[in-house]
Amino acid sequence: MASITPSLHFVLFPLLAPGHMVPMIDIARILANHGSTVTVITTPLNANRYKSVIARAVATNHKIQIIELELQLAKVGLPEGCESFDTLPSPALAYKLIAAMDLLQEPSETAIRKLAPAVSCIISDSYMPWTADVALRLNIPRLVFHGPGCFWMVCMHIVFTTNVLTEIKTDSQKFVLPGLPDRIEVTKLQLMGTTRVETTDRTGFRSRVEEAEKHTYGFVVNTFHELEPEYVHELAKAKGKKVYCIGPVSLCNKDNLDKAERGNKAAINEHDCLKWLDANEPGSVVYISLGTLTRVPTDQLIELGLGLESSNVPFIWCIRTKTEELERWFSESGFEERVRDRGLIIHGWAPQLLILSHRAVGGFLTHCGWNSILEAVCAGQPMVTWPHLFDQFLNEKFVIDVLKIGVSIGVEIPAPLGEQDKVGPFVKKEDIKSAIDRLMNKNEEGELIRKRAQELAKMANIATEDGGSSHLDTKLLIRDIGEQLAKTAN
Repeated sequence: MASITPSLHFVLFPLLAPGHMVPMIDIARILANHGSTVTVITTPLNANRYKSVIARAVATNHKIQIIELELQLAKVGLPEGCESFDTLPSPALAYKLIAAMDLLQEPSETAIRKLAPAVSCIISDSYMPWTADVALRLNIPRLVFHGPGCFWMVCMHIVFTTNVLTEIKTDSQKFVLPGLPDRIEVTKLQLMGTTRVETTDRTGFRSRVEEAEKHTYGFVVNTFHELEPEYVHELAKAKGKKVYCIGPVSLCNKDNLDKAERGNKAAINEHDCLKWLDANEPGSVVYISLGTLTRVPTDQLIELGLGLESSNVPFIWCIRTKTEELERWFSESGFEERVRDRGLIIHGWAPQLLILSHRAVGGFLTHCGWNSILEAVCAGQPMVTWPHLFDQFLNEKFVIDVLKIGVSIGVEIPAPLGEQDKVGPFVKKEDIKSAIDRLMNKNEEGELIRKRAQELAKMANIATEDGGSSHLDTKLLIRDIGEQLAKTAN
């Protein structure tokens, strides 16, 4: 349905990381579907990842374009090709990529000034705070996008605006986070998602992000009201800003090609994958994927493989990077041969949306990235939660303690950033088998989790349909930006 203000022009600045780029591309398509013109500003490598899906959107009369800007990698000390956080040789170099993104401010503003029709609004990832300065100079509204949902944002607001952490004596001490609608027990390490808790803003970057948010018009969130209604309300109250819940944005992918290529070209032929799933009983398969940025040590991958084997449950296991060590283990141990009849192993990128929505899949072992959680919710899939870093531990709390649609694998300490390959397995094969058994067994616990997951799936799909809460929030966003522009013009 066309927007009431179809002439609006949104410029999107996604963070250079798959977990943020993917939903931002979906947001671009959603806005274009409502009649707006959309420009995505990113780098050549990232643009290339999404050109095919954008081309299909343009072919259906959606007004979307990508502007490619070069990063000054040499200037910040990064090698050529490091245009995304998943392409960095080490996570420790993340600060250099952020410095390179800062250098995009001037060429971005120059590009925006040349665009026609004139830009109506900037939607920027929170980790690109300089876009606030651009928006102020151009006298246009700026909306902020955070990767996770409202629950995480409310938790972080409490952490950074109160003294809650000063009373906690150790990083591993458990305590209840105050001021939340639900009882959420965490540690400092889990809150911050890292093994090094910084109580001060040494680099000043967080202060820049917070200062930029003071000048923002509101927040665009990949969630829907029915998933976390109390936290949507709490976020709007805490920030004093408008909050637009327009997700789950993955549901804008309607055909199998868009689903298969969401975020990247699938490393496996999706038809082969679906054919394998077709041969399995409904709800019998567990899907395993630990995300694009998670660097899992070989010893832990081996332990995961042995846990899957001992569970006796059919599985699809997506392994992002197959190391020489893992290749050798596969070859020498005979693992692939032993599980050939009930296991499909995918190396690289998997068509996750297609897999999760297949009738044969009955559970998802996930790293608790927000995109993966929402994709599971949309498909009605219960989860085994295995967080590693950053927002993933709070996301796990949301799945287990708020939504009650998962089983925790038992990880309580974040992986050491940049040193994951140097440590042994955190999770033993027995723990993996136990968690999968709890999720997939047809006992009372498993049935309650599955029932709740299926109820949420219905809500998610209704939210994005014509007249649903997210559909209405998208229309409201477009209307509000149109009215805001009219005020500034008078």
